[in-house]
Amino acid sequence: MTTIYESRERADEATEKLKVYAQPQRLMILSYLLRGEGKVSDIDTATNIGQPALSQQLAALRRANVVKTRREGKQVWYDLADDASRLCISTMEALLTDKPDPQLVMKAARSLRTSGARLVSGSGTAGFAKIL
Repeated sequence: MTTIYESRERADEATEKLKVYAQPQRLMILSYLLRGEGKVSDIDTATNIGQPALSQQLAALRRANVVKTRREGKQVWYDLADDASRLCISTMEALLTDKPDPQLVMKAARSLRTSGARLVSGSGTAGFAKIL
């Protein structure tokens, strides 16, 4: 694995990944989805983002492969796409608060290891974890 400091290409990829998360409404949506799957109306009620902006941000998260969808009748359900997305959001919630808790990050990383995931470099927005 090439580390970020060794490769401009890796640094560019990492920057693109970070841009997906660097938007307040997207972080709110992803934080909500960390707790489990939700339909658009539930996400809107919880985040108070508003329908037009919510739809726009959900589309951006879908394009970036950070969320996945499932259709049930007329309802569309959203969930985090994979363990990489889950780890990224969990890490941000643990560290980017008034009282950072590195122990929560370590707990999330351990839970990924026991679920058969390992951290790797990869392509795509959520490509830093791979399920074995």
